[in-house]
This record gives sequence, structure tokens and C-alpha cells, in this order.
Amino acid sequence: MGNGGRSGLQQGKGNVDGVAATPTAASASCQYRCIECNQEAKELYRDYNHGVLKITICKSCQKPVDKYIEYDPVIILINAILCKAQAYRHILFNTQINIHGKLCIFCLLCEAYLRWWQLQDSNQNTAPDDLIRYAKEWDFYRMFAIAALEQTAYFIGIFTFLWVERPMTAKKKPNFILLLKALLLSSYGKLLLIPAVIWEHDYTPLCLKLIKVFVLTSNFQAIRVTLNINRKLSFLAMVSGLLLESIMVYFFQSMEWDVGSDCAIYKSQDF
Repeated sequence: MGNGGRSGLQQGKGNVDGVAATPTAASASCQYRCIECNQEAKELYRDYNHGVLKITICKSCQKPVDKYIEYDPVIILINAILCKAQAYRHILFNTQINIHGKLCIFCLLCEAYLRWWQLQDSNQNTAPDDLIRYAKEWDFYRMFAIAALEQTAYFIGIFTFLWVERPMTAKKKPNFILLLKALLLSSYGKLLLIPAVIWEHDYTPLCLKLIKVFVLTSNFQAIRVTLNINRKLSFLAMVSGLLLESIMVYFFQSMEWDVGSDCAIYKSQDF
């Protein structure tokens, strides 16, 4: 097989009879998993010189452990957008991606900009120019802080539910660090908020709601794949997060810190 797109996987360091293999799971920063049955795997492929790869076959399901190591990144992205569990397992378990923090900040900036745009669109201010610029800048920082707090409440709600229900979700303690990374990565749909606002149209409110649904769907799949639990528990965990987020939103609205009910297009309580 050709080397194809290896999706960020590092070249194997070990060598057995001249055959290079992927680092074993014990030496890797993440645990390799079969993307089909979620069973642990020691390696993903072996390199028989000259870029000829042999993908490891899973001992449990007798299918390739990770077929995506030869796929182009664009194909993997498309499969992730379609919320395929195999693509999520490949990204979460079999690749080394360290953009969680940067992606989180960028998504929060996008959401803060959306809320700031809604606030400016609803306000009619006659103050002097300097005061207006200062107020607008402060409003953006305020929207960023509110978006960060609401997202934190959403994650806490999910983690709290899974912690309470952990005897039902797994025999061992859930890996909440990996789950947090999965939730941050699966929130990439928030990046679509900026194009939706820039290309303003009569259907912008509908587009924003569809983006929210897409983000929630991605989060749902990330929870299910990361913890290997059923759809019911994943859905209940996500609902718990949304409830706690809604409480936080209500608190901000009662304190008149948020954008207000007139322009709250992108709100979780709408669903």
C-alpha cells in the first residue's frame, strides 16, 4: 500500500527484522484503538521499507485497526463532519493533535463576536465617539467572558452527570481529560459563526440555529465515542450540560449582563 495521508502520525521508531512499526501504545501519548470495535491495539501499521505499509488487523473484529491512516486529511474531515464514529476514533485515539486550547479560544472569540454584533445591532447610542469605542471594546470583552463561563457551565454539567452515572458508563473511571479534549475539538462548528454573520442574510437566524444543532450533534458523538457508552447516556449527559448552561444564561440575563432577550439568537434555551 502507498503511504497516502497519514493524518499526522509519526514514523515508527521501532524496528523488527528491518520492519518499522508504529510506537506501541505504552510509549505513545494516546492509546491506539480500533476504529471499528473500539478495542485497544498495540500498533496501527508496519512500514516494510520504501513507504510500503501494511495496516494492522484488529484481533477482535478482523478489520483494519485504522483505515484512515492512508486517507487524505480532507476525506477524514468530511467523515468527521458527517459525525462518523470511525473518524472520531481516528482523530481522538490514533492521532496526536494538540490544538485544543487554541481552538477553544478561537471558538470563544467567534461566539463573543456574534454576541457583540447582536448587541451593537440592537443598541442606538448617541454618546461621543471616544466613549462609544471604549464601550464597544468593553462589551466585546464582556461577551467573551460570558461565553467562556457558559461553556464552562456546559462542560461541568456533562462531567457531573457522567461522574454520578459512572457505574453505568464504564467499569473503570472515565477519562475526563480526554473527554474535555474531545468536546473542545468537536466544537469546531462554532467557527462557522463568523461567515454566517459576515454574509448576513434574511436566513441568518436559521443558519445560527443550524450551527448550534451541528455543534451539539458533534458533542454528542464525541461523548459517545470517547467513553464508549450508549446513545441514551450520551444524550442525557448533553442535556445535563445544556440545563446548567441555561441556568447560567438566566443568571446573566437577570443581572442584565447579557445581550438581552431581543437579540439572543444563538442561545441554548432556544432548543
